[in-house]
Amino acid sequence: MTEASMKRASLAEIRRMNEAGQLAHDPAAPDGEDLGADFWQAAVIEQPLRRRSVHLKLDADVFEFFRQEAGGRGHITRMQNVLKAYAKARGTSRTR
Repeated sequence: MTEASMKRASLAEIRRMNEAGQLAHDPAAPDGEDLGADFWQAAVIEQPLRRRSVHLKLDADVFEFFRQEAGGRGHITRMQNVLKAYAKARGTSRTR
């Protein structure tokens, strides 16, 4: 599933859609893949990296670019993802 194919809705919108009968569960939908015991034996629990709150001054055009790219929501996350990809490409990040 891609970001473009995902639909966003508020809880109120979901409740309204449910009451209008617009949401349905397909009981014939296939079950997910069974991962099996081998998968779980090899699984490793990793602790999440701690986040750090920072104050960051950005040029207005840079901020506006990310805000427009994200459609007004999620622009901070998008900025973080760009920075994370840069750090990973430079080999200086232990992000996943």
